Amino acid sequence: MQLSSVVASQLLLLLQFCIDTLRFIFASVFSKVCYGTISSAAPVDRKVDQGQDQNATTPTSVNYHFTRKCNYKCGFCFHTAKTSFVLPLDEAKKGLKLLKESGMEKINFSGGEPFLHEKGDFLGKLVQYCKQDLQLPSVSIVSNGSMIKEKWFQKYGDDLDILAISCDSFDEPTNQLIGRAQGKKSHVDNLHKIRSWCQQYKVAFKINSVINTFNVDEDMTENILQLNPVRWKVFQCLLIDGENAGEEALREAERFVISEQLFQEFLERHSSVPCLVPESNEKMRNSYLILDEYMRFLDCREGRKDPSKSILDVGVREAICFSGFDEKMFLKRGGKYVWSKADMKLEW
Repeated sequence: MQLSSVVASQLLLLLQFCIDTLRFIFASVFSKVCYGTISSAAPVDRKVDQGQDQNATTPTSVNYHFTRKCNYKCGFCFHTAKTSFVLPLDEAKKGLKLLKESGMEKINFSGGEPFLHEKGDFLGKLVQYCKQDLQLPSVSIVSNGSMIKEKWFQKYGDDLDILAISCDSFDEPTNQLIGRAQGKKSHVDNLHKIRSWCQQYKVAFKINSVINTFNVDEDMTENILQLNPVRWKVFQCLLIDGENAGEEALREAERFVISEQLFQEFLERHSSVPCLVPESNEKMRNSYLILDEYMRFLDCREGRKDPSKSILDVGVREAICFSGFDEKMFLKRGGKYVWSKADMKLEW
């Protein structure tokens, strides 16, 4: 009996050792998953321990979609007008300052249509603040171009590095089919007008195009070479549940989706365009740090946009753990480039 007691005692000690070891392993793995750059956890009500937060992503380049409202109705839009909320200017500036303090070098303002709110003055004040007060190396905007006036360039152009205009076709009926239009106004004519303003007011000009079933057979080479943007970003049409796909979506983009093969054929057709920067769904989905109108990072890894808590409430380091950001893919797709107009050596 005495021997049995000793054996039992040793077995209990061994069992406890195994339990403690498993706890240590689990805690280590859990810490890496929650606080590293590959977090798959949904946001929960807690604070990140700063001592365990050494591997948090640096928000080098951030896309701030401060408004969801838009005057266009592009059928494939994957950031739709689900709310009309826009942060007060002071709150938006507070968040931008937090991002700068966390390492942000480039801010891109988008929407919705960013020139729609307060006729572009809200956007202009954010641009000025980021360049003059925060002294960011790069401040850029993505717009459909329909609301931009020359007086905006006169007032805010000095502080803007890059203006990207979305244009999916150089055929007006195609733009109408896509929804990239407002009434009978010519989207292409407006694109050329904005190109000339960018040249006049020394703003680097960029074009974004979403390749879909309506424009996949188009040859845009001549038009792009004529406009000569610093970059031509070419995206494959992407489905996001709750935005342009699914029961709660405001768009039904399934009919716009093209295969990887068709996308590659489009790229091959335009391989002679030196400023072409292609982005397939694989490259695009998780390689952007996206802030919504509440300054929440959006995680797109599950094919939808799962929000973190706002950086205004929990800070950048905690919120960014739930961004789903793939930094390696960000670098692989060329996310880091010469993005300050002062370094582009452009001939104005």
